[in-house]
Amino acid sequence: MPIYRIAIGSPGEASQPDALRAALAEFFSMIIFVFAGEGSGMAFNKLTDKGSTTPAGLVAASLAHAFGLFVAVSVGANISGGHVNPAVTFGAFVGGHITLLRGILYWIAQLLGSVVACLLLKFSTGGLETSAFSLSSGVSAWNAVVFEIVMTFGLVYTVYATAVDPKKGNVGIIAPIAIGFIVGANILAGGAFDGASMNPAVSFGPAVVSWTWTNHWVYWLGPLVGAAIAAIVYDHIFIVEGTHEPLSTSDF
Repeated sequence: MPIYRIAIGSPGEASQPDALRAALAEFFSMIIFVFAGEGSGMAFNKLTDKGSTTPAGLVAASLAHAFGLFVAVSVGANISGGHVNPAVTFGAFVGGHITLLRGILYWIAQLLGSVVACLLLKFSTGGLETSAFSLSSGVSAWNAVVFEIVMTFGLVYTVYATAVDPKKGNVGIIAPIAIGFIVGANILAGGAFDGASMNPAVSFGPAVVSWTWTNHWVYWLGPLVGAAIAAIVYDHIFIVEGTHEPLSTSDF
């Protein structure tokens, strides 16, 4: 991957109207996604007396996150590109599809959106706990890092293949549903081991509201490494040199 495609951006970029609109779109998309995903777990716990860790609870979480992400990506796609994930934004930056300054703006919006969604859930449920991500018994922090790297690689690779690749053609139409599906599938694979975050913002909101930070670094390191690997692999091997489009929120 040629390093020259990585761009810092201009100092005034963060105050440009289109950048602010894009960040706001990421904020609202994240609220939609986290409220549905985290809320589904809270609802399942209420209905089953803490049964979210059962097989049925895992399936429910998978479906809620897949459906919620499909919608969250779709509604943000035409404005911000529908990243809805700091790891996806980082992967876009590594591939030269977003500037660093715009990426930081996205990160701030995404993290705030997750916190607001969790605060809304806590208030609207009468104070129920928004559970932070945690490791299952017998799973070490480094086991979980590998899980997060592999799962996030699959997610960002899917994003590149269906939304970023200039050759995507009509496949771009199904990008939001493909992205939702891979997240849902990965939750079925990794949810029982480390919660299957793949998204630092999704982990950040519950951690802030419950003020639980045990092994929180896992949910940053794993997704960011996985995203970077996916971006480098896909961009270097499958996107032909010279076909890159100018930096734009429409890449996603």
